[in-house]
Amino acid sequence: MQVGGTELNALRTVEQLDRSRFDVTIISLQPDGPLAERYRVGGIRVVPFRLTSLYAFGSVQQGWRLAAWLRRERIDILHCHDLYSNIFGAPCGRAARLRAVITSRRWLHPARNRQLEIANRAAYRLGHWVLVNSAAVAAAVTSTDRVAAERVLIVPNFVDASAFDDVAEATKAQLWAEIGIPTGAEVVGCIARLAPVKDHATLITAIRILAERRPRLHLVLVGDGESRAALERLAEESGIGARVHFAGYRPQRPNLNRLFDISTLASVSEGFPNSIVEAMAAARPVVATRVGGNCDAVRSHTGVLVGVGDAAGFADAFDRLLAARTLMDRMGSAAQEVAAAEYHAAAVIPHLEAIYTRLAGVQA
Repeated sequence: MQVGGTELNALRTVEQLDRSRFDVTIISLQPDGPLAERYRVGGIRVVPFRLTSLYAFGSVQQGWRLAAWLRRERIDILHCHDLYSNIFGAPCGRAARLRAVITSRRWLHPARNRQLEIANRAAYRLGHWVLVNSAAVAAAVTSTDRVAAERVLIVPNFVDASAFDDVAEATKAQLWAEIGIPTGAEVVGCIARLAPVKDHATLITAIRILAERRPRLHLVLVGDGESRAALERLAEESGIGARVHFAGYRPQRPNLNRLFDISTLASVSEGFPNSIVEAMAAARPVVATRVGGNCDAVRSHTGVLVGVGDAAGFADAFDRLLAARTLMDRMGSAAQEVAAAEYHAAAVIPHLEAIYTRLAGVQA
């Protein structure tokens, strides 16, 4: 129930599924957090199976409870969305003899320890299918995790129709004022959890490189996390504290990429980032690292890919785009067209529903 890419993808999926055809229940291992209210408002049933640790004895008891619950509720498909639910849920789904157990991989970086990696690979073998969100992740699942290609399902992250909506100028001005962006600023923005894997430090360094050449340039970081204090210090020590704005967690609506001239992401590893798809839906050019699913989403005519940790490369891309507004507008329009064709809920959800229907063995 915390705000993150995987968590938001699960929530958006349930919100978009045809509820006249699919009876959906969310099983949450940590049911408290900011997304819980959105499930409640959406009338989505959430059943808690609280876990404090996968290694605690209580996890075995909860596993037996979950398997019994799955049988009692006559669940057809169990879809596990992340590493922990893979490890906990896949054995329960198989013990309950469900029609289909789907595990997921939505990331490329390794797990925090070797034990989790081994347990997750075992979950892939217990499950019937592995669902991934990009071709890059599919390649990792088949090559590193040794899952047969025919057991891998690719369903990209998506955005709903509201992500394509424009933002009224008055609303934009109000949000700029809340965040502290001065009128007339050039704005580069990043929407991502403030964590080491997202490498916001490279973005701050890129802004410092451009500080003298582009005095109106500001960086907005939307999100929060364990790296915030260190990033705030870096911005101050770099002499650009007033030009780096920490906006904290914000609602996903309206699409905050509309506040930026350029949307960016400097992650050292990515499965397939929601933030890039959201930026494309907002008709913004994207400057991102050349890793994982970023390479699947960002095309040469919709944005620029840069090496990991290459602050000078980011600075050069920002500078070139900001100096060529026509190019920025053209890239943004092209990005929105790609998002509408490939990453709109109307394109992705029917594909997922067809998978569910086929795996459940029912008539469409």
